[in-house]
Amino acid sequence: MQKDKHPEYRPVVFRDRAAGYAFLTRSTASSEQTIEWDDGETYPVVDVEISSESHPFYTGKARTVDTEGRIARFERRYGGEGGG
Repeated sequence: MQKDKHPEYRPVVFRDRAAGYAFLTRSTASSEQTIEWDDGETYPVVDVEISSESHPFYTGKARTVDTEGRIARFERRYGGEGGG
């Protein structure tokens, strides 16, 4: 690697405020805010809006699809039961 060409890669805490969840990882992201982590060290902290703790795909709290309404709409549009 060439010197002074790549951003600094260091430990950073990402915090999902909506879910009350934070995790420590390595990143090139920078932040002026810091947080004291469980190991007693101070790390830069980046606040994120969605993480694996609050994203519907990962939590299983996705919107429920109104399948009954879809079936009724289909039957109204295409002639109901056994329309063959």
